[in-house]
Amino acid sequence: MANGPDDVILDWDAVDWRACEDDVRRLRQRIFKAAQAQDWAKVRNLQRLMLRSRSNTLLSVRQATQRNAGRKTAGVDGKVALTSQARAEVAIEVHRGARSWQPRPAKRVYIPKANGKQRPLGIPVIMDRCHQGRVRNALEPEWEAKFESRSYGFRPGRSCQDAVEMLFTTLRGKRTKRAWILDADLAAAFDKIDHSHLLQVLGSFPARGMIRDWLKAGVFEAGKGFAPTVEGTPQGGVISPLLLNVALHGLEQAAGVRTSSAPSCAGRTLRNAPVLVRFADDFVVCCYTKQQAEQVKARLAEWLEPRGLAFNEEKTRVVHLDEGFDYLGFNIRRYPIGKLLIKPSKASIKRHRERLSAELRSLRGSNKRAVIARLNPIIRGWAAYYRGVVAAEVFKHIDSHMWRLTYKWACHSHPKKSKHWITNRYFGKFNKFRNDHWVFGDHDSGTFLVKSSWTEIARHCLVRGGASTDDPTLAEYWATRRRRVKPPLDGYTLRLLAKQDARCPLCGEHLLTPDQPPQSPWTGSGGGSTSSVAR
Repeated sequence: MANGPDDVILDWDAVDWRACEDDVRRLRQRIFKAAQAQDWAKVRNLQRLMLRSRSNTLLSVRQATQRNAGRKTAGVDGKVALTSQARAEVAIEVHRGARSWQPRPAKRVYIPKANGKQRPLGIPVIMDRCHQGRVRNALEPEWEAKFESRSYGFRPGRSCQDAVEMLFTTLRGKRTKRAWILDADLAAAFDKIDHSHLLQVLGSFPARGMIRDWLKAGVFEAGKGFAPTVEGTPQGGVISPLLLNVALHGLEQAAGVRTSSAPSCAGRTLRNAPVLVRFADDFVVCCYTKQQAEQVKARLAEWLEPRGLAFNEEKTRVVHLDEGFDYLGFNIRRYPIGKLLIKPSKASIKRHRERLSAELRSLRGSNKRAVIARLNPIIRGWAAYYRGVVAAEVFKHIDSHMWRLTYKWACHSHPKKSKHWITNRYFGKFNKFRNDHWVFGDHDSGTFLVKSSWTEIARHCLVRGGASTDDPTLAEYWATRRRRVKPPLDGYTLRLLAKQDARCPLCGEHLLTPDQPPQSPWTGSGGGSTSSVAR
Protein backbone atom coordinates (compact mmCIF):
# COMPACT_ATOMS: atom_id res chain seq x y z
CA MET A 1 0.00 0.00 0.00
CA ALA A 2 1.16 3.52 -0.79
CA ASN A 3 -0.43 4.84 2.41
CA GLY A 4 -0.97 3.36 5.85
CA PRO A 5 -1.80 4.11 9.47
CA ASP A 6 0.50 6.44 11.37
CA ASP A 7 0.87 4.28 14.48
CA VAL A 8 2.62 1.32 12.80
CA ILE A 9 5.98 0.29 14.29
CA LEU A 10 8.46 0.42 11.42
CA ASP A 11 11.19 -2.18 10.95
CA TRP A 12 13.58 -0.32 8.66
CA ASP A 13 15.57 -3.39 7.63
CA ALA A 14 12.39 -5.26 6.63
CA VAL A 15 11.05 -2.60 4.25
CA ASP A 16 10.30 -3.89 0.74
CA TRP A 17 12.19 -1.19 -1.14
CA ARG A 18 11.36 -2.52 -4.57
CA ALA A 19 7.64 -2.29 -3.81
CA CYS A 20 8.10 1.26 -2.54
CA GLU A 21 9.98 2.23 -5.70
CA ASP A 22 7.25 0.71 -7.84
CA ASP A 23 4.59 2.71 -5.97
CA VAL A 24 6.45 5.99 -6.38
CA ARG A 25 7.36 5.30 -10.01
CA ARG A 26 3.73 4.59 -10.93
CA LEU A 27 2.55 7.76 -9.21
CA ARG A 28 5.24 9.83 -10.94
CA GLN A 29 4.21 8.37 -14.30
CA ARG A 30 0.54 9.17 -13.67
CA ILE A 31 1.43 12.77 -12.78
CA PHE A 32 3.56 13.02 -15.93
CA LYS A 33 0.79 11.69 -18.19
CA ALA A 34 -1.80 14.01 -16.64
CA ALA A 35 0.54 17.00 -17.10
CA GLN A 36 1.13 16.04 -20.72
CA ALA A 37 -2.64 15.98 -21.24
CA GLN A 38 -2.90 19.31 -19.36
CA ASP A 39 -5.48 17.81 -17.02
CA TRP A 40 -4.46 20.05 -14.13
CA ALA A 41 -7.19 18.94 -11.74
CA LYS A 42 -5.96 15.36 -12.05
CA VAL A 43 -2.34 16.52 -11.68
CA ARG A 44 -3.13 18.25 -8.37
CA ASN A 45 -5.05 15.26 -7.03
CA LEU A 46 -2.22 12.89 -7.91
CA GLN A 47 0.33 15.25 -6.35
CA ARG A 48 -1.68 15.26 -3.11
CA LEU A 49 -1.68 11.47 -3.24
CA MET A 50 2.11 11.50 -3.69
CA LEU A 51 2.52 13.84 -0.72
CA ARG A 52 0.47 11.43 1.43
CA SER A 53 2.27 8.34 0.14
CA ARG A 54 4.08 6.27 2.76
CA SER A 55 6.31 4.81 0.03
CA ASN A 56 7.34 8.33 -0.99
CA THR A 57 8.19 9.12 2.63
CA LEU A 58 10.29 5.98 3.05
CA LEU A 59 12.24 6.53 -0.17
CA SER A 60 12.86 10.19 0.65
CA VAL A 61 14.13 9.32 4.12
CA ARG A 62 16.38 6.59 2.74
CA GLN A 63 17.81 8.98 0.12
CA ALA A 64 18.54 11.69 2.69
CA THR A 65 19.83 9.52 5.54
CA GLN A 66 21.38 6.51 3.84
CA ARG A 67 22.34 7.27 0.24
CA ASN A 68 23.32 10.92 -0.08
CA ALA A 69 26.97 11.81 0.36
CA GLY A 70 25.96 14.50 2.89
CA ARG A 71 24.04 12.12 5.15
CA LYS A 72 26.59 12.63 7.94
CA THR A 73 26.34 16.42 7.80
CA ALA A 74 23.96 17.87 10.36
CA GLY A 75 21.91 21.05 10.07
CA VAL A 76 21.38 23.68 12.76
CA ASP A 77 19.79 21.10 15.09
CA GLY A 78 22.91 18.88 15.02
CA LYS A 79 20.88 15.73 14.22
CA VAL A 80 21.71 12.93 11.80
CA ALA A 81 20.24 9.46 11.31
CA LEU A 82 22.91 6.86 10.67
CA THR A 83 21.31 3.74 12.17
CA SER A 84 18.29 1.73 11.10
CA GLN A 85 16.42 2.64 14.28
CA ALA A 86 17.13 6.35 13.85
CA ARG A 87 16.00 6.23 10.21
CA ALA A 88 12.78 4.45 11.16
CA GLU A 89 12.04 7.11 13.78
CA VAL A 90 12.70 9.89 11.24
CA ALA A 91 10.40 8.21 8.70
CA ILE A 92 7.56 7.97 11.23
CA GLU A 93 8.03 11.58 12.29
CA VAL A 94 8.18 12.81 8.69
CA HIS A 95 5.01 10.94 7.72
CA ARG A 96 3.07 12.11 10.76
CA GLY A 97 4.14 15.73 10.41
CA ALA A 98 3.75 15.98 6.64
CA ARG A 99 1.13 18.74 6.87
CA SER A 100 2.18 20.55 10.03
CA TRP A 101 5.98 20.67 9.62
CA GLN A 102 7.55 24.10 9.95
CA PRO A 103 10.86 24.43 8.06
CA ARG A 104 13.99 25.30 10.05
CA PRO A 105 16.75 27.73 9.01
CA ALA A 106 19.59 26.32 6.94
CA LYS A 107 23.15 26.19 8.28
CA ARG A 108 25.47 28.44 6.28
CA VAL A 109 28.80 26.92 5.28
CA TYR A 110 31.30 27.87 2.60
CA ILE A 111 33.25 25.73 0.15
CA PRO A 112 36.10 26.96 -2.07
CA LYS A 113 35.46 27.67 -5.76
CA ALA A 114 37.88 27.14 -8.63
CA ASN A 115 38.51 30.88 -8.94
CA GLY A 116 39.63 31.17 -5.31
CA LYS A 117 36.35 32.59 -4.03
CA GLN A 118 33.94 30.80 -1.71
CA ARG A 119 30.56 29.34 -2.58
CA PRO A 120 27.87 29.68 0.12
CA LEU A 121 25.88 26.53 0.89
CA GLY A 122 22.78 26.19 3.02
CA ILE A 123 22.54 22.84 4.82
CA PRO A 124 18.93 22.08 5.86
CA VAL A 125 18.17 19.97 8.92
CA ILE A 126 17.65 16.27 8.24
CA MET A 127 13.86 16.56 8.57
CA ASP A 128 13.73 19.32 5.96
CA ARG A 129 15.83 17.23 3.59
CA CYS A 130 13.37 14.36 3.89
CA HIS A 131 10.35 16.63 3.36
CA GLN A 132 12.04 18.24 0.36
CA GLY A 133 12.55 14.80 -1.17
CA ARG A 134 8.82 14.10 -0.76
CA VAL A 135 7.86 17.39 -2.36
CA ARG A 136 10.31 16.95 -5.21
CA ASN A 137 8.76 13.60 -6.16
CA ALA A 138 5.39 15.32 -6.40
CA LEU A 139 6.58 18.40 -8.32
CA GLU A 140 9.25 17.02 -10.64
CA PRO A 141 7.06 14.82 -12.91
CA GLU A 142 4.78 17.78 -13.68
CA TRP A 143 7.72 19.87 -14.87
CA GLU A 144 9.43 16.97 -16.63
CA ALA A 145 6.45 17.10 -19.00
CA LYS A 146 7.18 20.82 -19.62
CA PHE A 147 10.95 21.24 -19.57
CA GLU A 148 12.80 22.06 -22.78
CA SER A 149 14.53 19.21 -24.56
CA ARG A 150 17.99 20.80 -24.35
CA SER A 151 17.91 21.36 -20.59
CA TYR A 152 20.22 18.78 -19.01
CA GLY A 153 21.12 19.95 -15.52
CA PHE A 154 19.76 18.20 -12.41
CA ARG A 155 17.24 16.13 -14.34
CA PRO A 156 16.79 12.35 -14.04
CA GLY A 157 18.46 10.41 -16.84
CA ARG A 158 20.48 13.42 -18.07
CA SER A 159 24.06 14.50 -17.47
CA CYS A 160 26.85 16.89 -18.41
CA GLN A 161 27.85 14.47 -21.16
CA ASP A 162 24.46 14.89 -22.83
CA ALA A 163 24.90 18.67 -22.93
CA VAL A 164 28.39 18.36 -24.41
CA GLU A 165 27.27 15.74 -26.93
CA MET A 166 24.43 18.02 -28.06
CA LEU A 167 26.98 20.79 -28.65
CA PHE A 168 29.10 18.36 -30.68
CA THR A 169 26.07 17.38 -32.76
CA THR A 170 25.22 21.05 -33.37
CA LEU A 171 28.72 22.35 -34.12
CA ARG A 172 30.46 19.48 -35.89
CA GLY A 173 31.26 19.66 -39.58
CA LYS A 174 33.44 22.01 -41.59
CA ARG A 175 30.47 23.98 -42.90
CA THR A 176 28.57 24.55 -39.69
CA LYS A 177 27.11 28.06 -39.79
CA ARG A 178 26.35 28.48 -36.08
CA ALA A 179 29.96 29.40 -35.37
CA TRP A 180 29.42 32.33 -32.99
CA ILE A 181 28.98 31.25 -29.38
CA LEU A 182 27.38 33.11 -26.49
CA ASP A 183 29.15 31.44 -23.56
CA ALA A 184 26.92 32.59 -20.68
CA ASP A 185 27.02 32.25 -16.94
CA LEU A 186 24.53 33.63 -14.41
CA ALA A 187 25.73 35.54 -11.36
CA ALA A 188 24.88 33.67 -8.13
CA ALA A 189 21.76 32.14 -9.69
CA PHE A 190 20.75 30.09 -6.65
CA ASP A 191 21.13 33.09 -4.35
CA LYS A 192 19.24 35.59 -6.51
CA ILE A 193 16.04 33.82 -7.61
CA ASP A 194 13.03 36.08 -7.05
CA HIS A 195 10.65 34.38 -4.60
CA SER A 196 7.42 35.97 -5.77
CA HIS A 197 8.01 35.11 -9.42
CA LEU A 198 8.96 31.52 -8.60
CA LEU A 199 5.90 30.99 -6.41
CA GLN A 200 3.70 32.47 -9.11
CA VAL A 201 5.10 29.99 -11.64
CA LEU A 202 4.40 27.08 -9.27
CA GLY A 203 0.73 28.03 -9.37
CA SER A 204 -1.64 25.84 -7.36
CA PHE A 205 0.89 23.12 -6.51
CA PRO A 206 -0.37 21.52 -3.24
CA ALA A 207 2.91 21.99 -1.35
CA ARG A 208 3.45 25.54 -2.59
CA GLY A 209 3.11 26.88 0.96
CA MET A 210 5.85 24.56 2.22
CA ILE A 211 8.16 25.66 -0.61
CA ARG A 212 7.44 29.29 0.32
CA ASP A 213 8.39 28.54 3.93
CA TRP A 214 11.66 26.93 2.81
CA LEU A 215 12.50 29.96 0.71
CA LYS A 216 11.77 32.30 3.65
CA ALA A 217 13.29 30.11 6.41
CA GLY A 218 16.57 32.06 6.53
CA VAL A 219 20.09 30.90 7.31
CA PHE A 220 22.16 30.59 10.47
CA GLU A 221 25.89 31.27 10.26
CA ALA A 222 28.33 30.64 13.08
CA GLY A 223 29.54 33.94 14.53
CA LYS A 224 26.89 35.97 12.70
CA GLY A 225 23.65 34.42 13.91
CA PHE A 226 20.37 34.27 12.02
CA ALA A 227 19.78 36.13 8.74
CA PRO A 228 16.45 36.16 6.85
CA THR A 229 16.33 35.21 3.17
CA VAL A 230 14.46 37.63 0.93
CA GLU A 231 15.70 36.09 -2.32
CA GLY A 232 17.29 32.89 -3.61
CA THR A 233 17.08 29.25 -2.68
CA PRO A 234 19.99 27.80 -0.65
CA GLN A 235 22.47 25.60 -2.47
CA GLY A 236 22.54 22.35 -0.53
CA GLY A 237 18.78 21.93 -0.39
CA VAL A 238 17.35 18.80 -2.00
CA ILE A 239 14.70 20.72 -3.93
CA SER A 240 16.83 23.76 -4.87
CA PRO A 241 18.12 22.41 -8.24
CA LEU A 242 14.55 21.66 -9.35
CA LEU A 243 13.41 25.15 -8.33
CA LEU A 244 16.27 26.66 -10.36
CA ASN A 245 15.17 24.68 -13.42
CA VAL A 246 11.59 25.85 -12.89
CA ALA A 247 12.74 29.48 -12.65
CA LEU A 248 14.76 29.17 -15.87
CA HIS A 249 12.08 27.35 -17.85
CA GLY A 250 11.35 29.30 -21.05
CA LEU A 251 14.95 30.38 -21.63
CA GLU A 252 14.99 28.80 -25.11
CA GLN A 253 11.89 30.68 -26.21
CA ALA A 254 13.30 33.93 -24.85
CA ALA A 255 16.51 33.36 -26.85
CA GLY A 256 14.51 32.98 -30.08
CA VAL A 257 14.95 29.23 -30.50
CA ARG A 258 12.37 27.87 -32.98
CA THR A 259 11.81 24.20 -33.67
CA SER A 260 9.93 22.35 -36.37
CA SER A 261 6.53 20.84 -35.60
CA ALA A 262 6.51 18.56 -38.66
CA PRO A 263 6.25 14.86 -37.66
CA SER A 264 9.26 13.88 -39.79
CA CYS A 265 11.61 16.36 -38.10
CA ALA A 266 9.90 17.25 -34.83
CA GLY A 267 12.17 19.08 -32.42
CA ARG A 268 14.71 20.05 -35.06
CA THR A 269 15.84 23.68 -34.83
CA LEU A 270 14.75 25.82 -37.78
CA ARG A 271 17.24 27.51 -40.07
CA ASN A 272 18.52 30.94 -38.95
CA ALA A 273 17.40 30.23 -35.36
CA PRO A 274 20.00 29.86 -32.58
CA VAL A 275 20.51 26.67 -30.57
CA LEU A 276 20.60 26.91 -26.77
CA VAL A 277 22.07 24.16 -24.58
CA ARG A 278 21.67 24.58 -20.82
CA PHE A 279 23.03 22.76 -17.78
CA ALA A 280 21.54 24.42 -14.67
CA ASP A 281 22.70 28.07 -14.74
CA ASP A 282 25.47 27.50 -17.32
CA PHE A 283 24.30 27.71 -20.91
CA VAL A 284 25.64 28.16 -24.41
CA VAL A 285 23.84 29.72 -27.37
CA CYS A 286 25.11 28.84 -30.85
CA CYS A 287 24.40 31.67 -33.30
CA TYR A 288 24.98 32.45 -36.97
CA THR A 289 26.61 35.84 -36.51
CA LYS A 290 28.23 37.89 -33.79
CA GLN A 291 25.40 40.40 -34.10
CA GLN A 292 22.81 37.67 -33.52
CA ALA A 293 24.72 36.53 -30.40
CA GLU A 294 24.70 40.07 -29.01
CA GLN A 295 20.98 40.41 -29.72
CA VAL A 296 20.27 37.11 -27.96
CA LYS A 297 22.26 38.27 -24.95
CA ALA A 298 20.26 41.50 -24.76
CA ARG A 299 16.93 39.66 -25.00
CA LEU A 300 17.94 37.17 -22.32
CA ALA A 301 19.14 39.92 -19.97
CA GLU A 302 15.69 41.52 -20.24
CA TRP A 303 13.98 38.14 -19.67
CA LEU A 304 16.13 37.32 -16.62
CA GLU A 305 15.55 40.61 -14.81
CA PRO A 306 12.02 39.92 -13.41
CA ARG A 307 13.32 36.55 -12.18
CA GLY A 308 15.97 38.30 -10.10
CA LEU A 309 18.80 36.97 -12.27
CA ALA A 310 21.54 38.60 -14.32
CA PHE A 311 24.61 37.63 -16.35
CA ASN A 312 27.99 37.29 -14.71
CA GLU A 313 29.78 39.69 -17.03
CA GLU A 314 33.21 38.35 -16.03
CA LYS A 315 32.36 34.88 -17.35
CA THR A 316 29.90 35.75 -20.13
CA ARG A 317 31.42 36.39 -23.55
CA VAL A 318 30.82 36.04 -27.28
CA VAL A 319 33.51 33.97 -29.02
CA HIS A 320 34.04 32.33 -32.39
CA LEU A 321 34.16 28.57 -32.58
CA ASP A 322 37.67 28.70 -34.03
CA GLU A 323 38.80 30.43 -30.83
CA GLY A 324 37.17 27.78 -28.66
CA PHE A 325 35.49 27.95 -25.25
CA ASP A 326 35.28 25.98 -22.02
CA TYR A 327 32.01 24.44 -20.88
CA LEU A 328 31.39 22.07 -17.94
CA GLY A 329 35.10 21.26 -17.71
CA PHE A 330 35.47 20.56 -21.46
CA ASN A 331 37.19 22.63 -24.13
CA ILE A 332 35.20 22.85 -27.37
CA ARG A 333 37.03 24.21 -30.42
CA ARG A 334 37.11 23.93 -34.20
CA TYR A 335 40.71 23.55 -35.32
CA PRO A 336 42.27 24.95 -38.54
CA ILE A 337 41.73 21.64 -40.36
CA GLY A 338 38.01 22.27 -39.91
CA LYS A 339 37.46 19.51 -37.37
CA LEU A 340 35.65 20.03 -34.08
CA LEU A 341 37.44 18.46 -31.11
CA ILE A 342 36.25 18.31 -27.52
CA LYS A 343 38.91 17.74 -24.86
CA PRO A 344 39.27 18.14 -21.10
CA SER A 345 39.90 21.82 -20.43
CA LYS A 346 43.31 23.00 -19.26
CA ALA A 347 41.76 24.38 -16.07
CA SER A 348 40.18 21.01 -15.28
CA ILE A 349 43.44 19.15 -15.89
CA LYS A 350 45.28 21.60 -13.66
CA ARG A 351 42.73 21.19 -10.84
CA HIS A 352 42.92 17.40 -11.10
CA ARG A 353 46.73 17.39 -10.96
CA GLU A 354 46.71 19.73 -7.99
CA ARG A 355 44.18 17.61 -6.15
CA LEU A 356 46.18 14.42 -6.69
CA SER A 357 49.32 16.18 -5.47
CA ALA A 358 47.53 17.50 -2.38
CA GLU A 359 46.12 14.07 -1.58
CA LEU A 360 49.55 12.42 -1.78
CA ARG A 361 51.07 15.08 0.47
CA SER A 362 48.35 14.52 3.05
CA LEU A 363 48.99 10.77 2.90
CA ARG A 364 52.66 10.98 3.88
CA GLY A 365 53.18 8.61 6.75
CA SER A 366 50.28 6.37 5.66
CA ASN A 367 50.65 2.91 4.15
CA LYS A 368 50.13 1.71 0.57
CA ARG A 369 46.58 0.53 1.13
CA ALA A 370 45.50 3.94 2.40
CA VAL A 371 46.98 5.59 -0.70
CA ILE A 372 45.20 3.16 -3.02
CA ALA A 373 41.88 3.45 -1.19
CA ARG A 374 42.00 7.26 -1.26
CA LEU A 375 43.14 7.79 -4.85
CA ASN A 376 41.34 5.07 -6.82
CA PRO A 377 37.87 6.67 -6.59
CA ILE A 378 39.31 10.05 -7.63
CA ILE A 379 41.16 8.60 -10.64
CA ARG A 380 38.23 6.44 -11.75
CA GLY A 381 35.71 9.25 -11.38
CA TRP A 382 37.73 11.82 -13.33
CA ALA A 383 38.49 9.39 -16.15
CA ALA A 384 34.86 8.26 -16.33
CA TYR A 385 33.70 11.86 -16.67
CA TYR A 386 35.96 12.50 -19.68
CA ARG A 387 35.89 9.09 -21.35
CA GLY A 388 33.47 10.27 -24.05
CA VAL A 389 35.77 12.90 -25.59
CA VAL A 390 39.30 13.19 -27.03
CA ALA A 391 41.12 12.35 -23.81
CA ALA A 392 43.54 9.47 -24.49
CA GLU A 393 46.64 11.69 -24.48
CA VAL A 394 45.43 13.54 -21.39
CA PHE A 395 44.92 10.22 -19.58
CA LYS A 396 48.52 9.23 -20.37
CA HIS A 397 49.71 12.59 -19.09
CA ILE A 398 47.82 12.06 -15.82
CA ASP A 399 49.29 8.57 -15.48
CA SER A 400 52.83 9.98 -15.85
CA HIS A 401 52.03 12.59 -13.22
CA MET A 402 50.70 9.89 -10.88
CA TRP A 403 53.82 7.76 -11.34
CA ARG A 404 56.04 10.68 -10.33
CA LEU A 405 53.83 11.42 -7.32
CA THR A 406 53.74 7.82 -6.06
CA TYR A 407 57.48 7.36 -6.60
CA LYS A 408 58.17 10.57 -4.70
CA TRP A 409 55.81 9.42 -1.93
CA ALA A 410 57.63 6.08 -1.67
CA CYS A 411 61.05 7.77 -1.55
CA HIS A 412 59.79 10.07 1.20
CA SER A 413 58.56 7.04 3.17
CA HIS A 414 61.96 5.28 2.87
CA PRO A 415 64.66 7.97 2.56
CA LYS A 416 67.50 5.51 3.29
CA LYS A 417 66.48 2.82 0.80
CA SER A 418 67.82 2.46 -2.73
CA LYS A 419 65.76 3.18 -5.85
CA HIS A 420 65.91 -0.51 -6.79
CA TRP A 421 64.47 -1.52 -3.40
CA ILE A 422 61.68 1.06 -3.66
CA THR A 423 60.61 0.02 -7.17
CA ASN A 424 60.58 -3.68 -6.20
CA ARG A 425 58.50 -2.97 -3.10
CA TYR A 426 55.92 -0.59 -4.56
CA PHE A 427 55.71 -1.27 -8.31
CA GLY A 428 55.04 -4.35 -10.39
CA LYS A 429 52.60 -6.11 -12.73
CA PHE A 430 49.67 -6.08 -10.32
CA ASN A 431 46.92 -5.95 -12.94
CA LYS A 432 46.80 -9.38 -14.59
CA PHE A 433 44.79 -7.96 -17.50
CA ARG A 434 47.50 -5.39 -18.36
CA ASN A 435 51.07 -5.94 -19.48
CA ASP A 436 52.29 -3.08 -17.32
CA HIS A 437 55.12 -3.63 -14.83
CA TRP A 438 54.99 -0.10 -13.40
CA VAL A 439 51.74 -0.26 -11.46
CA PHE A 440 51.74 1.04 -7.89
CA GLY A 441 50.36 -1.64 -5.58
CA ASP A 442 50.50 -3.77 -2.46
CA HIS A 443 52.09 -7.22 -2.85
CA ASP A 444 50.41 -8.57 0.28
CA SER A 445 46.77 -7.76 -0.57
CA GLY A 446 47.08 -7.56 -4.35
CA THR A 447 45.36 -4.16 -4.49
CA PHE A 448 46.77 -1.59 -6.86
CA LEU A 449 46.33 1.95 -8.12
CA VAL A 450 44.32 2.15 -11.34
CA LYS A 451 45.50 4.19 -14.30
CA SER A 452 43.39 6.68 -16.22
CA SER A 453 44.54 5.25 -19.56
CA TRP A 454 42.88 1.93 -18.68
CA THR A 455 39.52 3.66 -19.09
CA GLU A 456 38.31 2.96 -22.59
CA ILE A 457 37.33 5.96 -24.71
CA ALA A 458 33.66 5.49 -25.60
CA ARG A 459 31.39 7.96 -27.39
CA HIS A 460 28.48 9.03 -25.22
CA CYS A 461 25.00 8.15 -26.50
CA LEU A 462 22.92 11.34 -26.51
CA VAL A 463 19.61 11.12 -24.69
CA ARG A 464 16.57 11.50 -26.91
CA GLY A 465 15.29 15.10 -27.16
CA GLY A 466 12.23 15.18 -24.91
CA ALA A 467 12.74 11.79 -23.25
CA SER A 468 11.88 11.61 -19.55
CA THR A 469 12.26 8.74 -17.12
CA ASP A 470 8.70 9.51 -15.95
CA ASP A 471 7.20 8.80 -19.37
CA PRO A 472 5.63 5.29 -19.16
CA THR A 473 5.74 4.92 -22.96
CA LEU A 474 9.56 5.11 -22.87
CA ALA A 475 10.18 2.35 -20.32
CA GLU A 476 11.75 0.12 -22.97
CA TYR A 477 13.87 3.02 -24.25
CA TRP A 478 15.42 3.59 -20.82
CA ALA A 479 15.90 -0.16 -20.25
CA THR A 480 17.66 -0.47 -23.62
CA ARG A 481 19.78 2.60 -22.89
CA ARG A 482 20.83 1.11 -19.57
CA ARG A 483 21.82 -2.20 -21.18
CA ARG A 484 23.64 -0.59 -24.10
CA VAL A 485 25.90 1.70 -22.10
CA LYS A 486 29.16 0.06 -21.15
CA PRO A 487 30.24 1.39 -17.75
CA PRO A 488 33.90 2.38 -17.23
CA LEU A 489 34.97 -0.84 -15.51
CA ASP A 490 37.63 -3.46 -16.10
CA GLY A 491 36.74 -6.69 -17.87
CA TYR A 492 36.59 -8.78 -14.70
CA THR A 493 34.11 -6.45 -12.99
CA LEU A 494 32.04 -6.16 -16.16
CA ARG A 495 31.70 -9.96 -16.29
CA LEU A 496 30.59 -9.97 -12.65
CA LEU A 497 28.07 -7.24 -13.44
CA ALA A 498 26.66 -9.28 -16.33
CA LYS A 499 26.54 -12.43 -14.20
CA GLN A 500 24.53 -10.58 -11.53
CA ASP A 501 22.17 -9.17 -14.18
CA ALA A 502 23.41 -5.69 -13.17
CA ARG A 503 21.73 -6.00 -9.77
CA CYS A 504 23.06 -5.63 -6.25
CA PRO A 505 23.38 -9.08 -4.62
CA LEU A 506 22.21 -7.67 -1.27
CA CYS A 507 19.10 -5.62 -2.08
CA GLY A 508 18.38 -6.70 -5.65
CA GLU A 509 18.34 -3.14 -7.01
CA HIS A 510 19.68 -2.18 -10.44
CA LEU A 511 23.27 -0.96 -10.33
CA LEU A 512 22.69 0.90 -13.60
CA THR A 513 19.60 3.10 -13.48
CA PRO A 514 18.32 5.93 -15.67
CA ASP A 515 18.74 8.31 -12.71
CA GLN A 516 22.46 7.54 -12.56
CA PRO A 517 24.18 9.12 -15.59
CA PRO A 518 26.11 6.25 -17.19
CA GLN A 519 29.38 8.16 -17.42
CA SER A 520 29.34 9.98 -14.10
CA PRO A 521 31.98 9.12 -11.51
CA TRP A 522 31.16 5.78 -9.88
CA THR A 523 32.22 6.90 -6.46
CA GLY A 524 29.06 8.24 -4.86
CA SER A 525 26.19 6.52 -3.14
CA GLY A 526 23.54 7.25 -5.73
CA GLY A 527 22.82 3.65 -6.68
CA GLY A 528 25.56 3.25 -9.26
CA SER A 529 28.52 2.43 -7.07
CA THR A 530 30.54 -0.65 -7.97
CA SER A 531 31.06 -1.39 -4.29
CA SER A 532 27.93 -3.56 -4.37
CA VAL A 533 29.35 -5.87 -7.03
CA ALA A 534 30.24 -9.19 -5.45
CA ARG A 535 33.94 -9.74 -5.11
